[in-house]
Amino acid sequence: VRRRAEGLPAQSLSWGLWEETSELTATLDEADKARLGRGGLLTLGTEEGLALFDHALALDVPHAVPVRLDLARARAEGQRPHPLLRALVRTPARRATGTPAGRGWRAEYEATPEADRENLLIELVRAQAAAVLGHPGADAVPVERGFKDLGFDSLTAVELRNRLNELTGTRLPATLVFDYPTPGALGAHLHGLLSGDTARHTAVARVVRDDEPIAIVGMSCRFPGRIDSPEKLWQLLADGGEGIGDFPTDRDWALDSFFDPTGERPGSSLVDQGGFLHDAADFDAAFFGISPREAVTMDPQHRMLLELSWEAIERAGIDPTRLRGSRTGVFSGLMYHEYAARLRSVPEDVAGFLSNGNAGSVATGRVAYTLGLEGPAVTVDTACSSSLVALDMAVSALQRAECDLALAGGVTVMATPTIFAEFTRQRGLAHDGRCKAFSAEADGMGVAEGAGMVLVERLSDARRNGHRVLAVIKGSAVNQDGASNGLTAPNGPSQQRVIRQALANAGLAPSDVDV
Repeated sequence: VRRRAEGLPAQSLSWGLWEETSELTATLDEADKARLGRGGLLTLGTEEGLALFDHALALDVPHAVPVRLDLARARAEGQRPHPLLRALVRTPARRATGTPAGRGWRAEYEATPEADRENLLIELVRAQAAAVLGHPGADAVPVERGFKDLGFDSLTAVELRNRLNELTGTRLPATLVFDYPTPGALGAHLHGLLSGDTARHTAVARVVRDDEPIAIVGMSCRFPGRIDSPEKLWQLLADGGEGIGDFPTDRDWALDSFFDPTGERPGSSLVDQGGFLHDAADFDAAFFGISPREAVTMDPQHRMLLELSWEAIERAGIDPTRLRGSRTGVFSGLMYHEYAARLRSVPEDVAGFLSNGNAGSVATGRVAYTLGLEGPAVTVDTACSSSLVALDMAVSALQRAECDLALAGGVTVMATPTIFAEFTRQRGLAHDGRCKAFSAEADGMGVAEGAGMVLVERLSDARRNGHRVLAVIKGSAVNQDGASNGLTAPNGPSQQRVIRQALANAGLAPSDVDV
């Protein structure tokens, strides 16, 4: 238009949908084309398209829109025309038979008993979502199923927004289904808008005691020796058992050449035993709505964190699905990041999942996403102290009222045997692969895997909610060794200070601590 105004030659054509497959239409399936057709936008055959091209060139206009429209079909099916068509043809859309629109629908909403209004809106969202996706009825759209999982993309998301705009007489953002990702959440949001009750969707800072004790109300774990519950762990300890065993055989570790009892060969391990989770590869991906292709790219530590988070909540007597939208935090230690590093090349069909499947930040972020938790989600790597630091952060977040519940813990699964070779080289491994703390026979460290999560909340909340209190955290503290005699060397006075600080925070003396 600007070039034409300047007397220069120019013409632009904004094409409709062609039947012939191109880069623009290759990703459209039959359902997509049917949806566009219901809105009045039909496909152009090649001959028809070329004829429109010739016709457009003969027009003395800078901009033309060669497109095939069928607004009569859209009206006959009770569909609102595609937004592009409404911009081109200023024809008011009829509403579907029996479906009030604009002010008419608002009157029905206001005539509904107040207690039923939110459900009315949820059903409206489900019905319109079903229509957009081409389903016969709202039953195909579960209330708590994510729009993404239902098959919505950016185009269908905007179409749903447009329908709800017209029906409710509101102005909703194009990001609506991303901001409120389930029919239940979107219906509740619409109810808040129409009723003027937006207070419940606004975060209100709570005033809590910063020294209030924190209760542990749920636990879950995986440890060597086939330990998959806190009860089994306690029994192992009570029996004086151990979980040390042979190296796993399902990890492609080239064990025949890896073990060297002398520890002299570069890259070898002085020991051939450790504490391993031999079922670390097991994962019920479908339970968490994860596809097999995505699951195989996920670090097993991420998978285990999902399972243990669910279990810790369940063992507290809480339905995990009821926490969606709650101010629940997730804090986890994670110090190994080697799963994806084993790959020499990445298969094309899983490449898109690899980054999220191995990023440390996603480990806790995925738990929050899967369960719909809206408190802090933090992954911590402070090496061996990671899970303790994660628990300290959870305690602090609860005492500052950043969240009302929190999952805290850590996970370790070794994707490679690198640590065995590294500590063999440093002469840090015990010859039998076992720690012997406080013993005259102590000769080094042992290496093991494991994972544990606890569910924590303020003690007053636990009592009010009727949750069983398994233990109480009275105080905790974190510091750093500072400039000791070497980067990895411990510093005694620093360790004494952090213990004293934890005792002070708890209001306890050393003599108050027992086993």
